[in-house]
Amino acid sequence: MSHIATSKLFRRMAGVWLAATGVAAAAPITPALPTWSLVPQPARMSLSGSGTVRVADGAKVAVRGTGLRQVQSIARRFTQLVADTSGLHLHLATAATKHPLITFEVDPRADVEGDAGYRIVVGDQAIHVIARTPRGAFYGSVTLWQLLMPSGWAHGTPVRVAEGVIDDHPRFAWRALLLDSGRHYQRVADIKKLIDWMSLNKLNVLLWHVTEDQGWRLEIPKYPELVKTGACRKAVRLDSELTGSPDKPYCGFYTQAEVRDIVRYSAERFVDVVPEIDLPGHSQAAIAAYPSLGVTGQRPPVWTDWGVSPWLLKPDEKTLRFVDAVLDEVMRLFPSRYVSIGGDEADKQQWNASPDVLAQMHKLGLANMDQLQGWFTGQVADHLIKHGRTPVGWDDELVAGATLPASEMVMSWHGNDNERVALEAIRQGHDVVMTPQESLYFDHYQSDLPGEWQGPPPAATLRQAYDTVVIPNGASASEAERIIGVQAGLWTEQMPTFAHDQHAVFPRIAALSELGWSPASAHDWNGFLQRMPAELARYHALGIGYADSAFAPAFHVTAMANGAFRVELSNQVGFGTIRYTTDGSVPTTRSAQYVQPLTLPGKTTLRVATFAPDGFELAAPRTQVLDGTTLLNRDSSALATCSNHPASRLDGNQPTQGSRPIYTVDIGNACWLWPQAPLDGIKHVVLTVERVTWRFGDVSKAAVVRGKASAAGEFEIHADSCTGPLLATVPLAPAAQAKGQTRLNANVAMPVGAGIRNLCAFATGDPRDGQWALARMAFSK
Repeated sequence: MSHIATSKLFRRMAGVWLAATGVAAAAPITPALPTWSLVPQPARMSLSGSGTVRVADGAKVAVRGTGLRQVQSIARRFTQLVADTSGLHLHLATAATKHPLITFEVDPRADVEGDAGYRIVVGDQAIHVIARTPRGAFYGSVTLWQLLMPSGWAHGTPVRVAEGVIDDHPRFAWRALLLDSGRHYQRVADIKKLIDWMSLNKLNVLLWHVTEDQGWRLEIPKYPELVKTGACRKAVRLDSELTGSPDKPYCGFYTQAEVRDIVRYSAERFVDVVPEIDLPGHSQAAIAAYPSLGVTGQRPPVWTDWGVSPWLLKPDEKTLRFVDAVLDEVMRLFPSRYVSIGGDEADKQQWNASPDVLAQMHKLGLANMDQLQGWFTGQVADHLIKHGRTPVGWDDELVAGATLPASEMVMSWHGNDNERVALEAIRQGHDVVMTPQESLYFDHYQSDLPGEWQGPPPAATLRQAYDTVVIPNGASASEAERIIGVQAGLWTEQMPTFAHDQHAVFPRIAALSELGWSPASAHDWNGFLQRMPAELARYHALGIGYADSAFAPAFHVTAMANGAFRVELSNQVGFGTIRYTTDGSVPTTRSAQYVQPLTLPGKTTLRVATFAPDGFELAAPRTQVLDGTTLLNRDSSALATCSNHPASRLDGNQPTQGSRPIYTVDIGNACWLWPQAPLDGIKHVVLTVERVTWRFGDVSKAAVVRGKASAAGEFEIHADSCTGPLLATVPLAPAAQAKGQTRLNANVAMPVGAGIRNLCAFATGDPRDGQWALARMAFSK
């Protein structure tokens, strides 16, 4: 038994622990004492109910036990993290230090659960972290860092940590974030930041998606054209802003030295980098580099569209030799036990049209192209298995009714139909990682508020992420053991910069962290919300540009008599104190608190922000101007789609001044609905529009084309329905060639006594020639 286990301190605190009930939530304590606010929630913890340990500048941090060099490195990074974020400067103890305040101890015989488990004991004016392995000590250091940054902490001031015991270990072995570097490239320095932040959320797998239709990002010396040709694409639309010119291609790849550096950096933070070489689909960039890998023998461009490309690898022996050689190099670069080979979204139209592929299918005695993909994937999986690796892939072939190689670990992203596909994978004998697109695809936008950043539909809110089903409905206890983890996806079609990545990942990563680490019994949405203010404050201290969408105030405005307005305020999660001003000033913790709907006069500038109980600003101020135009104009985020499908959020071109516009658009169907629009006395309309370059790939099949009366087309506004009375026609010619937004004016043929009517507004023409986006529709009298 270790030194700490035999100490007087441990005996006293063990008594506290044994007296506790074992529930995950902390026991009630005297209000005057600090409490713990930890994410993810530990497996077991117990506050003593009395006493604190004071941690101030100059406190000593000691390291004991086995693996001293690695644990010293952990302790050194811990002290640096504390200094950088809380302003407290702790010092590593020397041999002469007799009574260190904080001790990290690694003992292979320690009474903790698993290699990733740890125990923290706070009491007798000391804090002890004990683990079996350096990995456990690292996770203990993360929790201790959070203890030193409690709710309401102040930079540079001493912290009082409540006494108690934490016994902790992860629920799942695989706690992952997928990073798509294929569609948009991230700098090595930014990937390292992301790895740092992942590790502070106790995630331990970075699934690195490095090959795509839009770019091959991994240097393979045997095939130099993969990065010479495959890593560059034509700079279309927003890519040209990143390169500085449409004539300068969008390029980027990782050298082998950079890959090794990232792998080393991750290992120091106990994050396993799992590479993904996606095949046979998502391979257009590889075929652009080596056309013989494709079915047609032609050289396509590296794709500039998003969606699903039909350019698949040809399923023959020559291609398999190429794949094996690439994977041999991948295995030399990545020591992970796992290698992902993708297998998703393989559009087989080229295969079906190829006599050679059809002959190959019949030669193998296969009935269809899904079985041929299964054969191809099986050959690749066998190569990995021969080299001691475990293949990983997506669940698409199971959706199609086919099978996957028995050795393959399955990432299940089809979360609909009560996780039917994940359950099928389990019953075929696969280990499964749950990564449902409906709640854990972090590229999806987070709210329907004006100003919400871009992303595909539907919204994936913080609550939806937290409530993700991680054990498929209907799974038996033994089947549930096949679920080895959870994973979020950061697909980067609409994430061109690292700022976008941060906004998409945080704070939803906190929900992912709790899904992967905390026991099922600790699942408590309200408790999670109570712990989020301290977590958001830590994000702020780390410099993370997180989204405040979940806490941001929303306005519901209706008209009252004499030009007044009734305003209801709320936020997505129903948490925090909403405060407001009516003079245009920035709300503070001393501003008026919203407790019931407001009645406000016209010509009022209402500003609203959300605050935590400790005064931390949960959401930045939002503004609503109340005047005669308020109810006569709508942002596109407040309009419905004509198809009733959830809309995408697309970003427009960066203006010379101000922020980049975000549009709510049903891609392929430029049509919007305004239910119950007040139309009495309306004479004019102003539409603010922008034409967005079409790059939406396979969505083109469903594009809605409307007849136009002029070369550039026009916007039509109809009453009651999209075929109802025509109220206005707005020519699009002035905006057709503009870069950025254009304001278009038109008269409205409004019948007398129009009252309140439903409106339909749509752009004529073919959206594939340029998708029209509507920023705002504003009427005037």
